[in-house]
Amino acid sequence: MLRNKTIFIFSLMKFDGLASTNYTIARELAKHNTVYYIDNPFTTRDCMRQKDSLEFLVRKPHFRNGAEGVIDTDLPGLKVLICPPVLTINFLPEGWLYRLLLRRNERRVVRRIRQLIRRENIGEYIFINAFNFHYPAIGRLLRPALQVYHAVDPIIVPYDRRHGLKSERELVATSDLVICTSKALYEQHKRLNPETYFVPNAADFSHSSRAADPALALHPSLSGINRPIAGYLGNIERRMDFALLQEVARSNADLSFVFAGPVEGNFIPDSLQQLSNVHFTGAVRYDEIPAVLKGFDVCMIPFAKDEVSSTIFPLKLFEYLGAGKPVVITDFNPDLQQFTHGEARFCSTATEFSDAIRKVLPLREPADVAARQAVAKENTWTRRGEEFSALLETALEKKKRQI
Repeated sequence: MLRNKTIFIFSLMKFDGLASTNYTIARELAKHNTVYYIDNPFTTRDCMRQKDSLEFLVRKPHFRNGAEGVIDTDLPGLKVLICPPVLTINFLPEGWLYRLLLRRNERRVVRRIRQLIRRENIGEYIFINAFNFHYPAIGRLLRPALQVYHAVDPIIVPYDRRHGLKSERELVATSDLVICTSKALYEQHKRLNPETYFVPNAADFSHSSRAADPALALHPSLSGINRPIAGYLGNIERRMDFALLQEVARSNADLSFVFAGPVEGNFIPDSLQQLSNVHFTGAVRYDEIPAVLKGFDVCMIPFAKDEVSSTIFPLKLFEYLGAGKPVVITDFNPDLQQFTHGEARFCSTATEFSDAIRKVLPLREPADVAARQAVAKENTWTRRGEEFSALLETALEKKKRQI
């Protein structure tokens, strides 16, 4: 396991945003190393549009050129580095002008990191680009002892695809080590870089298992909703199979279907929202997750099976199992079956999904809960952090032997 090293993690996900793989891995590595989590830079457009937001006000004192930009966290080994704003350039077409301005943005970020390196007298360090494919050259410009790319998701959204597909190829090809969260991403990137490895997502068992505590109060958003509840917790977005959900909800009128999480875009059909047994409760804070899961009798992952779904390794799968809840899931990613040991029901059709819900509803005995939680214990962030750390240590030693 890697110990007593300095690690820079340049992430797409902001440190104070939703719980993410990037920030969780940073916390795990910080148990035995010094980790600087480099916050995804605000653009000039972000500064104008979010000037009154808490996120902007937290970062504003660190934007000036003379600022150190370092924020302490609750972990002694983990600090956050805030970079000054960069130019808004994503609207530009792919080409020489975009790449020229991108290099300017990257040098601005690198300057802030190098100031920290000089100030703290840091010698050898590892640089991890944590899915921030918008800035592919920062690792090369810094010349770290080890350059790593952490591929967390497929690049799907048009905003990201405009320049991200080309930039990610550059990142994969030039990194010393590539770590992927799904088998499909692993197989895709390994064709370009043989030093590619698979470390799947996980969950915080100590957090999700609180749902099984009899003393925990039910989340207020579930009060007044008839049981049994088939629930989904997470972003409500394009990847969900709304046609399947509509058919399942209509054919199980005696069940309540609850969707707890922020709604992204206009993907939810009006006909689904109008069903009397379907409920959307809104966003849930991370600390509220156990109280929500406590009210679910069955947990669902109803993702659509499409050209990118095989790359998805959802964190919520092990959150559900950690809560001791039965899980019904569409077969969008067959690799997930090897991690669940039969404790999740995989379905191809709406009929199979409905039948699976009915079959698992009665399975509430202590032995059923214990079997699900045993699977969750095999897939904790502590274990993933150790696997991630071991790959870093091996790659670092291998690179040193080659020099």
